[in-house]
Amino acid sequence: MDNDKQTTIRTYQVWDAPVRWFHWINFICIVGLLFMGFMMLYKAELGITSVEAKIALKVIHVLIGYVFVINLLIRLLWAFVGNRHARWSALLPGKATIGEAAGYIRAVREGKPQPYLGHNPLGRMAVTLILLLLLIMAVTGLIRAGTDIYYPPLGGWVSTYIAAEGVDPAALKPYDETQVDPDRMKKVKEFKGPIGEIHVYTAYVLLGIIVLHILAVIVTDKREGGAIISAMFTGRKYLVGKPRDEGGNT
Repeated sequence: MDNDKQTTIRTYQVWDAPVRWFHWINFICIVGLLFMGFMMLYKAELGITSVEAKIALKVIHVLIGYVFVINLLIRLLWAFVGNRHARWSALLPGKATIGEAAGYIRAVREGKPQPYLGHNPLGRMAVTLILLLLLIMAVTGLIRAGTDIYYPPLGGWVSTYIAAEGVDPAALKPYDETQVDPDRMKKVKEFKGPIGEIHVYTAYVLLGIIVLHILAVIVTDKREGGAIISAMFTGRKYLVGKPRDEGGNT
C-alpha cells in the first residue's frame, strides 16, 4: 500500500490560460525579434544596402516589438490577479529562496528530486531574471523605435525636438537628416547610441538564458517528471508524491 501511494500519479491544474498564452506569444515574438535583429545587424553581409530596405526591416522589428511589449504588460498585470501560480508571490524569489534552492539541489544530487506545482526555487530565480531582461528589451526597444524611425510612444516628441526651424515634424523621414537641427540630432544620437548597445547585448544574454531555460526544462522533465513541457499547452502537471508547494507558495 505504501508503494502504491508513492507511485500514484496525481493531476494538478497549474498554469491558467493567460499564462500559457503569454508564454507562447512571447516565444514567437522573441524568435521574430531576434531574426529581424540579426538581419539588421548583418544587413551589409546580406546585401541589404538601400535606405528603404533598412527602414522596412526596422518597421517590421518594431511592429513585432509592439506585440511583445503589450503581451509582457498583460502578463505583468496578470501577476496581480491570476491564479496563485501566476502571481508575483509565486514568481519572485523570497527571503527563503536561496535556502530552498540549496535544499532542492541537494535533493537532486541524492536522487530524490522534490516535485513542485509551480516553479522550483531555481526556476523562480530564472524566471525573475528573464522578466528583468524582457523589461530591459521592451524599454530600450521603445526608445530606439522613437529615435530611429519616430514611432510611438516617443516618436512624436523626438521628431518635434530635432526638426529644423520651420519644418513640420511630421515631414521628417528616418535616416534623412536634411530637415533636422544638426545640434539636436547629435544629442539624440549620443543618447540613443548607448541605449542601442544595451538593447543588443541584452538580446544576446536573453538568447543564452533561453537556451539554458529550454535545456533545464528538458532535463527536469526527464529527471523529475511532471509533464512540464506539455503543461504549457494544457495547464496540467502530473506528479508523483506531495508537491512542496501544494499548500501555498514557498
